[in-house]
Amino acid sequence: MNANRMRYQAYMLRLWQVRVGDKLVWRASLEIPGIEGRQGFSDLDSLFEYLREQTQGRRVGESKENIH
Repeated sequence: MNANRMRYQAYMLRLWQVRVGDKLVWRASLEIPGIEGRQGFSDLDSLFEYLREQTQGRRVGESKENIH
């Protein structure tokens, strides 16, 4: 992963609801602009876990407060 990828990430996020039994459940997908393919998620927890994994490589000293 190059330094710019670690400092900046852009995604196209899609969210929608589906009925599973008698419940409505959120589904999600992410696309990275300029790269073919899409990552799908069966629930929001899976989406958030993926994003946590993608941001683990943040540079030392960077905090959520420094990112806008």
